[in-house]
Amino acid sequence: MRAARLHAVSDLRVADEPEPAVEGSGPGTSLVRVTAVGICGSDLHWWDEGAIGDARLTHPLVLGHEGAGVIADGPRRGERVAIDPAIPDETCRACRAGYRNLCYRIRFSGHGETDGMLREVMAWPSGLLHPLPDGVSDADGAMLEPLGVAIHSADLGHLPFAGAAAVIGCGPIGLLLIQVLKAAGASSVLAVEPLAHRRDAAARMGADQVTGSDAALDDAGVDVAFEAAGNDEAVGLAMAAVRPGGRVVLAGIPGDDSIGFGASLARRKGLTIAMVRRMNEVYPRAIGLAARGVVDLGSVVTSRFGLGEVREAFADGAKRTGLKVVVEPQR
Repeated sequence: MRAARLHAVSDLRVADEPEPAVEGSGPGTSLVRVTAVGICGSDLHWWDEGAIGDARLTHPLVLGHEGAGVIADGPRRGERVAIDPAIPDETCRACRAGYRNLCYRIRFSGHGETDGMLREVMAWPSGLLHPLPDGVSDADGAMLEPLGVAIHSADLGHLPFAGAAAVIGCGPIGLLLIQVLKAAGASSVLAVEPLAHRRDAAARMGADQVTGSDAALDDAGVDVAFEAAGNDEAVGLAMAAVRPGGRVVLAGIPGDDSIGFGASLARRKGLTIAMVRRMNEVYPRAIGLAARGVVDLGSVVTSRFGLGEVREAFADGAKRTGLKVVVEPQR
C-alpha cells in the first residue's frame, strides 16, 4: 500500500509500505480501505511548522484525522464508514467521567506516535468505525469530523433558544458551525471573516450578517461568540462581540501555543470562556444531521486530490483560496 509520511517541515513523501495486519493490532480491530481524508488546519500546522501546540514532530508521521473508508475484512466487510480519529484509554478519570475527548492518554490519528489516515489502508478499532448512510458520500463522511467539532463547540456555547451568536473565522469549522447554530434555533448569526470567498460561503451557509471586520458588531452584543480562527485578533473580536455575562468559545488552535486578550474587557463583561478540545461523543448526531440534509457538507469541499498528489493538496490548502481540500487515497 501507499502512505504519505511527513519527515520534516514541508517534507511529505509518498512511498510503498507493508499493509497493516489486523493480527497483533488488538481485539476488535478492523482493516479499512481509506477513501477520503480532509486536510485540517492542524495538518497544515504540522506540514508548515513540524509542530502544533506543544507537540513536535519526532519521527516520520502519517497525517490525517478526518476520514472515511470501507471495511475490508471481518463480518462488516464492505461497509462504508466514517472513522472516529480518537482512541481514548477508557480507564482514566476523564474517560470515567464521560469526557473521552479529554482522556489523559488518548491516541489520536495523525498525532504523536499514532499514524493517521493519509494512506490506502489502516487498521483501526471497529467500535470507532461509524456506518455511513447511503445518502452520505465518502467525502461527506470525512467532513463528519469537523462537523463534530462544530457540534461540540455549540454544546459548549449553551446558546439560549432563539439567541444570537457570532462566529469569528469562517474556515470549514466556522462554516459548519454557522449551519449547526441555525439548526439549533439561533435567531441570528454574525460571521466575521477577512477573506472574501469565505464571507460569501458564510452567507450561503446561513449567516444573517457577514463582515470582514468588527464594523458590524452591535453594542448590545450576542449571547455567545465562537472563535474559530486561532489568533489573538479573532479572540479579541469574539470578546468584543459578546454581551455582558455572555460566553466565548475558543475553537481555534494558535500556531505558537499561546492566546492573548485584554483582561479588562473580559473582566468588565464577566465573560465565561470555554475551550474546545476536539469533540466528545457526537458522531451519531453528526451523521444524523448529514443524512437528513440539515447541514450541507459537500459545499465545504472545494478541491480533491489523489494520494500521489498529496504535496499539491497541502500546497493548495495552505494558499487558503478555497475551503476544504480532500485527498482520495484510492484514486
